Amino acid sequence: MGIVLNERSKKILHTVIQTYIRTAEPVGSRTVAKTDELDISPATIRNVMADLEEIGLLAQRHTSSGRVPTELGLRYYVDSILEINPISDREMKAIEQEFAFDGLNTEQFIKKASKTLSLVSHHIGLVLAPRFSYLELKQLEFIRLGRKLVLAILVSQSGVVQNRIIELDEDITQEELDRFNLYLNDILDGLTIGEIKDLILEEMKKEKVHFNEMFSRALKLSQKIFVQEAIEDDLYIVGQGRLLDYPEFSDVETMKIIFEAFEEKKLLIQLLDKAMSVSGVQIFIGSENELTEIGGWTIITSAYSRKSIPIGSLGILGPTRLNYSRIIPIVDYTAKLLTRTLESIN
Repeated sequence: MGIVLNERSKKILHTVIQTYIRTAEPVGSRTVAKTDELDISPATIRNVMADLEEIGLLAQRHTSSGRVPTELGLRYYVDSILEINPISDREMKAIEQEFAFDGLNTEQFIKKASKTLSLVSHHIGLVLAPRFSYLELKQLEFIRLGRKLVLAILVSQSGVVQNRIIELDEDITQEELDRFNLYLNDILDGLTIGEIKDLILEEMKKEKVHFNEMFSRALKLSQKIFVQEAIEDDLYIVGQGRLLDYPEFSDVETMKIIFEAFEEKKLLIQLLDKAMSVSGVQIFIGSENELTEIGGWTIITSAYSRKSIPIGSLGILGPTRLNYSRIIPIVDYTAKLLTRTLESIN
């Protein structure tokens, strides 16, 4: 970031941010001076806060008010000052209890994860369902719905199911589709969707396809579901009602924009997709995330995996004054627990 602060400035910035996180109100030098941890004169505190404002870490909304941390100030705090507390035993047990249900399938555990994140954090929980292209295929079945219309049912090794409706150029009987099912399940079993795409494209280039009518027709049908990208938008959001707990988002117009973002989902999906490309917990503060037209949001995310391959992501959404030291371990532990849970039901 290129900003270097001495220990005194760090302590004052830390106190301002901690107070702002707790109160959601601008913080004045008198409030900072009353903190037991600081043995600094009020005059010095005022000077340091003015310096922090000058370099962009604090801002003063009104000349007569105290100061609030800027996005830059929060980023510096997270990267250079924040001490992350271990997850508490109470929170750990609460998360584990929510996952302690036998007989649930993958989709049910994914939904439960979003509820758990909201319940334990007291913020909005987000879980992006497994991206199907990362999963290994267990079974493929084609069902004729009508003339030139087929339903493809894909089941992954981990139990995730995805349905796709395909419009064909020709009509195919269910008997023919059953033969396709047997043939394709034999050659595609255990491959990821990405591997299947490559295999189909490679096989389509081979001369033998032109001399085996069933093989050719089966591959062309497969091409329609595997090579063409499907829209994957299974994002589970729990806790939208907690918006009422955030005074900074209390005006009607802001609430309307926020709920439209929840309804659209696209921006949130783009953000959660980013979390899958990097290991560990990711923190997006304010304009760093996709919700730039709203502002004032932080999203803390982490990917969850299967066989060490990221297949989805989860996170907590709240105002930028999140209690980072508490929320980060909740996200981290939930992602790790979901990973272990999904491995156990495969």
